[in-house]
Amino acid sequence: MIGWRSAVAALILAWQGPGGPDTAQQPEPVISVDVNLVLLHASVHDRKGRDVPDLKQSDFRLYEDGVLQDIRLFRHEDAPVTLGLIVDHSGSMAPKLGEVTGAARMLAQSSNPEDELFVVNFNERVSSSLPVSAAGKGAAEIEATIAGFPAEGATALYDAIASGLDMLDKGRWAKKVLVVISDGGDNASSHKLAEVTRRAEKSSAVIYTIGIYDPEDPDAAPSVLRRLANETGGEAFFPKKTAETGGICEHIAREIRTQYMIGYVSGNAKQAGVYHSVRLEAETPGSGKLRVRTRKGYIAWANARGDR
Repeated sequence: MIGWRSAVAALILAWQGPGGPDTAQQPEPVISVDVNLVLLHASVHDRKGRDVPDLKQSDFRLYEDGVLQDIRLFRHEDAPVTLGLIVDHSGSMAPKLGEVTGAARMLAQSSNPEDELFVVNFNERVSSSLPVSAAGKGAAEIEATIAGFPAEGATALYDAIASGLDMLDKGRWAKKVLVVISDGGDNASSHKLAEVTRRAEKSSAVIYTIGIYDPEDPDAAPSVLRRLANETGGEAFFPKKTAETGGICEHIAREIRTQYMIGYVSGNAKQAGVYHSVRLEAETPGSGKLRVRTRKGYIAWANARGDR
């Protein structure tokens, strides 16, 4: 059983309603179904980098380990998400936190009002906030939570990401996202990179990363942020100026709200601990082959709780 099948399994029932997958969306029934559902969130762009908003299920081809799969779920709607902001508060971040805090507020303001948001602040220690709604005073609460944590000490990046993945597991929405903002490599975690990467591969989370690096920083590790984003279907950003972070966060919020949700039932999902590669393609007669970004694969879980 793969780790993200619990809440999203009900989506299959909604998809199997009278109108089929390409009709208007119906409310999701509150029910649990034991299926080996693999859920993908995909961003699709044309050759000029523009969003492609009107694709149909028949425009996609989905492969697991090179074998064509039947798409069992297809949705393109502004679905609410559980979203965690992972914010570096190591000493080197002190002069940058004002811009980062404002960027986090912009992300919250640009999110679906039903989104569930939380913050994981970290230096050499990690502190997680309670989830808040993106609606109402949510943006102000997110901003205050980030601004209230001291910028000092070392960088426990992997511990913070692990904490964020734990928080996502407790979230109410099937769609999960982490946005990681850091200016350096890890130098204080008890978790290792391989462990965190494996956790991400077991999760349905899409991870976006923003690396705010100083040119001469010896701790900079852009390859780590690229790897986490690429493996999970997110995107890695490396702005030249901290002031660009706000625009990046707005871009991320818009992309989250326009992604395609695609699911299939895997015959391999009971192979606990085994990594399965995933490839999703899209093509239309008018536009030809499109650029699709989604997770590269997943690690199957043995049971409903997973083997972490």
